[in-house]
Amino acid sequence: MLTEASVNLLESYTSGLNSYDEVLDSKGVVKPHWKALFSTLEKLGIRELNSRNQEIIGKLRENGVTYNVYGTADGLNRPWQLDPIPFLIEQKEWNEITKGLQQRAVLLDLMLKDLYGPRDLVRDGIIPAELVFDNTGFFRPCIDIRLPASQQLTLFAADMARGPDGQMWIVDNRTQAPSGSGYTLENRVVMSKLLPELAQGMYVSKLAPYFNSLQNTVLRLSDKSKDAPNIVYLTPGPNNEAYFEHAYLASYLGYTLAQGDDLLVRNGCVWLKSIDGLQKVDVIIRRIDDDWCDPLELREESRLGVPGLLQAIRLGNVQVLNAPGTSVLENHAFLAFMENICQYFLNEKLIMPSVATWWCGHAKELRYVLANLDELIIKKANRKTRFRSIYGRQLSLEQKEEVKRMISLSPHEFIAQQEVSLSTTPSLIDGNIEPRYAVLRAFMVADENGYHVMQGGLTRSSAVKDRFVISNQYGGFSKDTWIVSNKTEEIQEKIILSTPATVNKHVSLPSRSAENLFWVGRYCERTMAIIKFMNITINVLNLDRNFGGSAKQEHIKVLLQSLTHLSATYPGFLDEEEDKFLDPYKEIIDMISNTTRPGSVSANIGAFLNAVGAVRNQWDLEIWRIVDLIDNGFHEIRNASSMNSNNIQKTLDGLFNNMFTFLGVIAESMPRDNSFLLLETGKLIERILSRISVIQSNFGVRNTLAIENELIEATLINHHLLVNYRQVYKSHLSVEAMLDMVLLEKNLPYSLAYMLDELRKNLSQLPSTTRGERLNEAEKYVLKASTLIKLANIADLSKSNFESEREELFELLSEVSKLISSVSTTLTNMYFSHTLMQHSFFEPVDYDTNEI
Repeated sequence: MLTEASVNLLESYTSGLNSYDEVLDSKGVVKPHWKALFSTLEKLGIRELNSRNQEIIGKLRENGVTYNVYGTADGLNRPWQLDPIPFLIEQKEWNEITKGLQQRAVLLDLMLKDLYGPRDLVRDGIIPAELVFDNTGFFRPCIDIRLPASQQLTLFAADMARGPDGQMWIVDNRTQAPSGSGYTLENRVVMSKLLPELAQGMYVSKLAPYFNSLQNTVLRLSDKSKDAPNIVYLTPGPNNEAYFEHAYLASYLGYTLAQGDDLLVRNGCVWLKSIDGLQKVDVIIRRIDDDWCDPLELREESRLGVPGLLQAIRLGNVQVLNAPGTSVLENHAFLAFMENICQYFLNEKLIMPSVATWWCGHAKELRYVLANLDELIIKKANRKTRFRSIYGRQLSLEQKEEVKRMISLSPHEFIAQQEVSLSTTPSLIDGNIEPRYAVLRAFMVADENGYHVMQGGLTRSSAVKDRFVISNQYGGFSKDTWIVSNKTEEIQEKIILSTPATVNKHVSLPSRSAENLFWVGRYCERTMAIIKFMNITINVLNLDRNFGGSAKQEHIKVLLQSLTHLSATYPGFLDEEEDKFLDPYKEIIDMISNTTRPGSVSANIGAFLNAVGAVRNQWDLEIWRIVDLIDNGFHEIRNASSMNSNNIQKTLDGLFNNMFTFLGVIAESMPRDNSFLLLETGKLIERILSRISVIQSNFGVRNTLAIENELIEATLINHHLLVNYRQVYKSHLSVEAMLDMVLLEKNLPYSLAYMLDELRKNLSQLPSTTRGERLNEAEKYVLKASTLIKLANIADLSKSNFESEREELFELLSEVSKLISSVSTTLTNMYFSHTLMQHSFFEPVDYDTNEI
């Protein structure tokens, strides 16, 4: 039952309406489901709604939900924006909308088959030839591309808005790589957790059946003889605006996220380069635009696609959704001909009309457009042409004449659409509920019964009053879309796969992902090692400044120089400038905050976050929330120059603890598969190298007893061993005892012997790339390093020569360091060698088809 409540919010909202709004029906009466929603909003209160909105903002940030916008200050980390007030459509109306959407999908599928087949539409004069052969989305190499299914258009999305007649109109078609379904799912998850009471008094249809249908369609297109088809979700990479969605859906659906360089074509088949070797790919869900898919036959400068992909599709050895060539349907000019096309193919009228559109390539339409520019929106016929829509009513007389000249020079390149007053919907704007224009993107997938329409969609709304600016690229925000009714339906809420429970569901790890995971471990440990030792050094500096004297300065100099060696921020404290030692904080702050300085804390955290983001499909929400905390700390330390030493240490402590927590949660929750092993291997390699660096720098040269006692304590703290040392040796400080503990004690996690044993165990579990040998090269290096350490004579290592150099200690640690560095190089050659050409070397590419 729909509930009644105080209607102050509703009355306040409706009294200010001056155009058609979703809340009202054609007679100006409030729709029952909107009345129920406002009833709940009234009970909740505007203050609580604003509070929940802040929670939504925080939750989206914690979950790492981003929509990257090129050329903005937010860059690749712009948070996704979600309005807490959902967009409501009653179930009966949605059922009628569904029929119109299904008809449109069938019609576009028939068009696709015709345009890459007999082209009867052109031959019979239904559409002009220019709209096909001068279409930037029409690719002749795709003429013989076919899927083994009745529908060639597998995935389809349509943008809709309600016109002044109260009907939904099709505003745009998205056919080649429809985006937004992942954001739709995330919107629903967040809303159901933070504003569940808004659904009180109504039933909201579930989104899961759409994804079930998608799963089943993908499985149907794969080789049915295979129990476990290899399905790849192909992304342009982390620089793409919708990369969050790519990683999110790949993880949610259980597919392998891959980039173009992760795939190769050999013997007419597509193979995934993984650390297990080459794995044959059965189905690719692509999020790369048509022309970037295959540099051999399409756009030759593409570094995003797979050379030879089209030939593999022709041979039927891989299925791609949607198949390359579908961008031909996204030509805006086709909207002007849809009614005639529908009559031609289906002999029926369009159930859901398109926005009135005129193609300027016809003389009659051109004259109309030039004469009625004030009422029209001017667009390029080809979407791929970068062109911002021109609103005629906003132009001056001089600008209008210039637009007319531009259209008259190349009329076939332009279309005009009627600027109509589309409906508004309630939105939370600056703490108040106000009307804003909205567009709904609906999603469809071809199944055995035709086209399955998602019971919901991605609604985008304008943040600016009375302006139709709904794209997230230009400041729009999203809404959860509810298909509501008064009674529930038996609908599956979870994804149900049709694969047998006994199937081996092992998913190969792409080499690029493997490399990034390896460096996640290395950068995390490297950053923690620098922060740990930096805090030790700052503590000693603070102690000396407040309680020390000139006698203690020499051990501080050793620590500062060790910090330089550890971080590799040369020249640092090695250039012997007296000013740096008189006021070391200035140099330390630069070592913390300078993002352009290799080895700085900021540079390392930036590299860590980039590596984490490149494999974001590997992380669950708990891990991603910790990453968000690390990112917050990253923003803080870049302003370290404005902090005092106490605040700097507090921020560094927070970063260290969050990174330590990151590793801890991974250790507790991540499956013990190759992903975990590579991350752990990277962590151990970096941990070994960093501890060796500190020991070499602190004790490579013998100092006075007082200085060495300070260095021993600092080293033990750095190895998390001071408490353990005191329990064993009490207050007696000895270089020999310290070396025995940090080098040889097998039960201490930060001793070299322990870490080398752990590293060897990890390497032994990684896939073997050698035949006939029990140990690969990496394992041999670690075994040799471990043997050198375990055979070492600690008494001899503690001794120094007549020049006070601990030559034997230094040479031993140098040899071990070289061996462990060789492990990293060997792993690169074994598993990562093809990934040397990273996509980050290239400028991001703006994909209009992925725009949301």
